[in-house]
Amino acid sequence: MSELRVQGLRKTFDDHPVLHGVDLTVSRGTLFALLGPSGSGKTTLLRLLCGFERADGGAIEIDGRCVDGPGPFVPTEHRRIGYVPQEGALFPHLSVAGNIVFGLPRGERRVQHRVAELLALVGLPLDYARRAPQQLSGGQQQRVALARALAPSPGLILLDEPFSSLDAALRVETRKAVAGALAQTGTTAVLVTHDQAEALSLGQQVAVLWNGRLVQNASAEEIYRRPATRELASFVGDAVLLRGIAEGNFASCALGRLPLSRPIEEGVVDVMIRPEQIGLSSPAAVGMHGAIVLDVKFNGRDALVRLRLERAEDCLVIASVPGHAVPRVGDRVHLAVEGMVMAYAVTKLPPRHLRIEHSKAQC
Repeated sequence: MSELRVQGLRKTFDDHPVLHGVDLTVSRGTLFALLGPSGSGKTTLLRLLCGFERADGGAIEIDGRCVDGPGPFVPTEHRRIGYVPQEGALFPHLSVAGNIVFGLPRGERRVQHRVAELLALVGLPLDYARRAPQQLSGGQQQRVALARALAPSPGLILLDEPFSSLDAALRVETRKAVAGALAQTGTTAVLVTHDQAEALSLGQQVAVLWNGRLVQNASAEEIYRRPATRELASFVGDAVLLRGIAEGNFASCALGRLPLSRPIEEGVVDVMIRPEQIGLSSPAAVGMHGAIVLDVKFNGRDALVRLRLERAEDCLVIASVPGHAVPRVGDRVHLAVEGMVMAYAVTKLPPRHLRIEHSKAQC
């Protein structure tokens, strides 16, 4: 397993800057999730790490060895990297075993070196070794692709949105198998994804790439609970953004005076509340706010409820409630916020009709 270090990485295509001085460090044995929307530069960064492209500036070090930057450029085949593409890209003319040993020296390919061990590692039976890739499900093909990447014992594994083509149930099952295999081998891995749930559930460390810049690099909980920007708050899960005033360690908004998880300069702010922090109750209690249910989006084990506050009729919020306690449209309920919230300074008040551009709720 290797440590990955990226310093000041820059890349431009046709005079269009794609990466702007990216810095990151991935410790040995860590599953690192790189999250970002389409067009943020994730694929470009991955291609630079693989050696498919050369950086215009900065440096990439793998286990202390500079592979791109000042000094000689190290080609892909000499970087000790394993690569798992989006859809496995298995060779249809080779068996599963043939695919797994494809990147090994000829002698090890002949004896199908480590095939049984690697199939067991990714949770597949040994008799799958003789099958053709076309006889496997999408999730099974991705597991074989991981086994192929692990076969040469690389120091670093790069996974390029490997679960994006799978259906929901298969995606969860395959994620668990891949994460388990990586943990068992202790391999350092970089997972590139635009799926927030995937990044937060798999990543021991999560970084968010936004318009070619790394805007936050922290634990999954920190990224979700204390996102660095209001745009990131709305990208990583549902967010209720309400206009308010920050005073000391609190912010006052339509849902009351709420404690802040991070101090901010006093003044006009956008208060960020996660929908699961908003509790619903039929009887009123101290500190609760009356609201009318406008819409319910039932998801099975939970539901998103859209509500209008009675004291501010133009103020809409959303709350996440358990699936067994879903109110009906038109019900009158009472709301209270649990836990600490985030606040973001408002330096310039936009026109009223533009204030909900990045929000799932408004006030």
